[in-house]
Amino acid sequence: MKINALRALGHRNFRLFFCGQSVSLIGTWMTRLATSWLVYRLTGSSLLLGAVSFAGQIPTFFLSPLAGVWIDRWDRRRVLLVTQLLAAVQSLALAALALSGRITVPEVLWLSVFQGLINAFDMPARQSFLVQMVDGRTDLSNAIALNSTMVNGARLLGPAVAGITIAAVGEGYCFLIDGVSYFAVIVSLLAMKVEGRTVREAAGSVVAQLKEGWNYVSTFAPIRTVLLLFGIVSFMGIPYTVLMPVFATKILHGGPHTLGFLMGAAGVGSVFASVGLAVRKSVRGLYRLIPAVAALFGGALIAFSFSRNYWASLALMCLTGFGMLQFSAASNTVIQTIVDDEKRGRVMSFYTMAYMGASPFGSLLAGALAPVLGAQGTVLLCGAGCIAGAVWFWFQIPKLRPAIRLIYERLGIMPVSAAL
Repeated sequence: MKINALRALGHRNFRLFFCGQSVSLIGTWMTRLATSWLVYRLTGSSLLLGAVSFAGQIPTFFLSPLAGVWIDRWDRRRVLLVTQLLAAVQSLALAALALSGRITVPEVLWLSVFQGLINAFDMPARQSFLVQMVDGRTDLSNAIALNSTMVNGARLLGPAVAGITIAAVGEGYCFLIDGVSYFAVIVSLLAMKVEGRTVREAAGSVVAQLKEGWNYVSTFAPIRTVLLLFGIVSFMGIPYTVLMPVFATKILHGGPHTLGFLMGAAGVGSVFASVGLAVRKSVRGLYRLIPAVAALFGGALIAFSFSRNYWASLALMCLTGFGMLQFSAASNTVIQTIVDDEKRGRVMSFYTMAYMGASPFGSLLAGALAPVLGAQGTVLLCGAGCIAGAVWFWFQIPKLRPAIRLIYERLGIMPVSAAL
């Protein structure tokens, strides 16, 4: 079982990526928490927390579909080298402003927009590059699960380290650590030997290929349905993170340490979820898992909204992280398994759009609703929306079953005429 759970690490390129990203993502999560704490410390406004999150994610909503077209044309490793270098510049700029004591909310907003522009290319390129790092689809689901384990291991460590760092020396050093950490990924990408994919000549204009990608995801029901639910959960559920500084200070009466441990608890749950997916030998059954864990995520948010006890809140954050990671990783695995290779970049750009594109609108809405409904009422509403989406998806499964069965049979995932 242990060997099965780690089999994707047998691929040299993925092993390099795993090591580099493991370092970098700790810094990324430190910056996420430090940015939220900085804005809330400077303004005390939940609305501005939502506005900063919106500014950092809205460029992805508009740019990721076009980025997907270019990623299908370009060398994905080179795209990642450029995005990681630009992300390092962004974090180091934040560090310079914060450490000099001259940082303001407008500067955080503009630098967040810059990071959003980078993410529009980085996220679909990274997701599409996974299949090259493991030399095909055989170990792809395991690579996605291990990648999720890596992300959420960092999500566990990063906020906890950030909370201690902010309390000791301030937010600027979190940004500095993040900026330096990107070079671990850059080194790992340069050390890779990538084979097996020739960058094809563009067939048609950018607009024509964009339309082709849109037609594919909008008419192919198995992918369309997953992306729709992913958009619903991203819009309604993920923005709960925007209000975490409010919960840490106003409801649980803590400080940056409390915020760090709340986010870290979500990371603990996510790690357990990732390990559970990593030991799976097949993608079969994931379609039924998707609505179940989306509903679990929504239910945990509702329970968290009623909690005023620190330890109960930590336990519920752990459950929230478990549900959200199982949902996002299962969705990613299903899409990456059934998508046509020549459309992978475009499809993953729409996946990115559903994730990073819907959540900024949700973040803005959450920030606007919090002064009216309170942080607890807003999170309760978010959880209810996730459950409603899960119920809708569950009733779509019987309609999707024949199409999924045909794809799994063609890929050799299941024998002909076997039950899904």
